[in-house]
Amino acid sequence: MNAALQTAGSAGETAYGRLRGDIILGRLAPGTRLRLERLRDDYQVSVTTLREVLARLASEGLILFEAQKGFEVTRISAEDLREIAEMRVLLECHAIGMAFAAGDLDWEARVVGAHHKLSRMEGRMLAGDRAATADWKRYDREFHVALISACGSAELLAAHDRIIDRFLRYQLLLVIFRGQEAVGEHDALLAAALARDTDRARAVLTKHICACIDYTVARGLLIDRGQPE
Repeated sequence: MNAALQTAGSAGETAYGRLRGDIILGRLAPGTRLRLERLRDDYQVSVTTLREVLARLASEGLILFEAQKGFEVTRISAEDLREIAEMRVLLECHAIGMAFAAGDLDWEARVVGAHHKLSRMEGRMLAGDRAATADWKRYDREFHVALISACGSAELLAAHDRIIDRFLRYQLLLVIFRGQEAVGEHDALLAAALARDTDRARAVLTKHICACIDYTVARGLLIDRGQPE
């Protein structure tokens, strides 16, 4: 591969990572129109590269393309959140069984370490420190990924990465923090992992994910959020 192609590829990956992060973290709000000329200036890549980046993000469900309207950041809805949650339960519960069977001491250490960092952030959230929201979700994601990291399937982990990021986007946009109940569920998941109790972990995980949906809908967090045109 020549230097020009390497540079173009590197620039595209950088733009992809930045744009994806801006969508997940809510810096680009749901419904935001993605105009190529402005994106070219903001992300410092060519229009051709941007089209490739946007196509990748569309395949992940983070943006939409309509022939007459162009690209926009995917809007949020209770129905979409439920579908994402169902897929996350399916993938994560399956991966947990594989990881618990194969996990070694290094895996246990990853799980314990990730839980420790998450616990510290949850303590700040419980104390009302909403400035910790982004770090809380980063460590929340890290803990759940650590739980399944020994599953042995690169394809399963890649699919889970995509779906958990879409779920995380909702949690960041809506600041879905269920307090001590969620903290207790994370503690129970850690205990189940160390005991290799797959059935217990799957039950706790299913409750943990589905409770986010109930919490969100019950509080009307997805009603008329003024998503921009």
